[in-house]
Amino acid sequence: MDILIGLLIIAVGAFCQSSCYVPINKVRAWNWESYWLVQGVFAWLVLPLLGALLAVPAGHSILELLTHADGFHLAMTVLFGVLWGVGGLTFGLSMRYLGVALGQSIALGTCAALGTAMGPVLLQAISLEADAMSRLTTSVILGVVVTLAGIAIIGVAGKMKADGLSEEEKTKAVKDFNFTKGIAIALLSGLMSGCFNVGLEFGKDINFGGLTPDIFKTLPATFLVTLGGFATNAVYCLWQNGINHSWGDYGKRSVWANNLFFCILAGALWYSQFFGLALGKGFLTASPTLLTLSFCILMALNVVFSNVWGIILKEWQGCSRPTVAVLVLGIAVLIFATFLPQLI
Repeated sequence: MDILIGLLIIAVGAFCQSSCYVPINKVRAWNWESYWLVQGVFAWLVLPLLGALLAVPAGHSILELLTHADGFHLAMTVLFGVLWGVGGLTFGLSMRYLGVALGQSIALGTCAALGTAMGPVLLQAISLEADAMSRLTTSVILGVVVTLAGIAIIGVAGKMKADGLSEEEKTKAVKDFNFTKGIAIALLSGLMSGCFNVGLEFGKDINFGGLTPDIFKTLPATFLVTLGGFATNAVYCLWQNGINHSWGDYGKRSVWANNLFFCILAGALWYSQFFGLALGKGFLTASPTLLTLSFCILMALNVVFSNVWGIILKEWQGCSRPTVAVLVLGIAVLIFATFLPQLI
């Protein structure tokens, strides 16, 4: 029952993350870099800090935790957060050059696979855990492979949808199409995005041990990773503010209440995925395989719910029955991948 509860919590977090772009569409009269930075303050700073405080028992402080943590692990956790921030910034570029279906499939597929594998590999490579790679069992590898297959099938559905468009619609949909550049950027985005889970691996022991409940133990590491990611995104957004002369966005008082509300809501929905991942992992302690696969499961469910939203918002309206059938098959494979380790 605990395992089912853990998977359901991760699923709820994935659904919330897939919904975070809905409130962003309600932001008015701000350039992308302005609302991205403001929602990031809540998604990557305020809410993760509040989450981390849940891991601090009475009579202790978050500052005490960070000052007494192993310096190398703390630095690596933040560093991989910085690298993850690069992945987030390049994710949009991959879709710009390849289209949503192909760009998202390659980037998220790479993220799911490498995010699961890189942590144990690096931990063993630098001798922090002598048997870290033993976690990459046959069940884990099979789960990753099936997840990649599901994402690939959804990518095929996206290509079938694109092939059904007129030449004018295709040009409008992906006006900057560049396969070579797009593939390179999508692979880079996936690699860097997978660094989030690597950061969690390095920071998994940054807590108060037995004084911190299992469901909260990875929340301090989550805060450190998002802190690093915020630094990357803040530098880029502020740079874009300067280039685009969009500093005036922050002075538009007439839209501040509306935009701040929807930025907070978007940030809360986005953070829910990793808050849910932390809580969910606390219920998966009886299954080392699911613990190792939890990040991959989260990415798979993100793809599932993103496409469910696509159906709800009628993005697939007018597509042929074979296209919809392939999409449904891809979603079914990803759901199957979530429960596969328990069936082996």
